[in-house]
Amino acid sequence: MMMLRQTSRKAYLGLRASPLGFGRRLYHENVIDHFENPRNVGSFNRNDPNVGTGLVGAPSCGDLMSLQIKVDDSGQIVDTRFKTFGCGSAIASSSVASEWIKGKTLEEVLTIKNAEIAKHLSLPPVKLHCSMLAEDAIKSAVRDYKEKQAKANAAAAGETVKA
Repeated sequence: MMMLRQTSRKAYLGLRASPLGFGRRLYHENVIDHFENPRNVGSFNRNDPNVGTGLVGAPSCGDLMSLQIKVDDSGQIVDTRFKTFGCGSAIASSSVASEWIKGKTLEEVLTIKNAEIAKHLSLPPVKLHCSMLAEDAIKSAVRDYKEKQAKANAAAAGETVKA
């Protein structure tokens, strides 16, 4: 049973050639590491005002990525979580992004570009959309957090005016 699981995992990652030797695809060790040992998997409460959620997808390939950030009062990201449905490159891109944004400010994470993620993972051109999804998810999570904060600030200002 264990051998079957290892064989299917290797086949899923494209590490084994097809029986005829065609279609062999090799992934960089960073992709394999983040696919087999993803960091920061999970989710936070979407309704928490200190949590921003980015949900993005690529209809062309079926990848779906949810990335969440937990932000402290100073604007620093103190924790991250992600859930990704997709190929090994999409999962690895999410995992890398979740590591890179932890401990940074909102402004700093907006400077992370998909090309940096793709380079770190040595993604082939056909998989660049995975790193683009990760960049989009970061931007979406920051945008969601800022919108929540703006609503919370408006509600707080409205309450003080009424009192």
